[in-house]
Amino acid sequence: MNNTLKNRESERGGAGVKALCVFAVIALIGHAGYNYIPVAYGAETVKTDMNTAVLQGMALPGKLNVVENVKARIQRTFSQNDVRPDVILDVKQSGNTVTARVAYVKQVNILPFGI
Repeated sequence: MNNTLKNRESERGGAGVKALCVFAVIALIGHAGYNYIPVAYGAETVKTDMNTAVLQGMALPGKLNVVENVKARIQRTFSQNDVRPDVILDVKQSGNTVTARVAYVKQVNILPFGI
């Protein structure tokens, strides 16, 4: 009876395959994070710089054009943060408020080896 319990051929070799699958999944997640985190950080930097540009543009004394000043500040931010030139930039002033909206696409290779 003891011999039949030791010779289970269907249960052999499963641990190595499972470990390989787990390491492959961990490697894919690590590669995706390695490529995505810098892009997310850059987007947050652009967002923070846009808020700063709008606040500084609103605080300008005199009769300067606020919208043009904010656009110039935001475009300087784009050049500093490696944002492509095909950005959609919309700055509007309504009453005492200025709103800035930016839309752009940046391609991120999540999967390795061009998969």
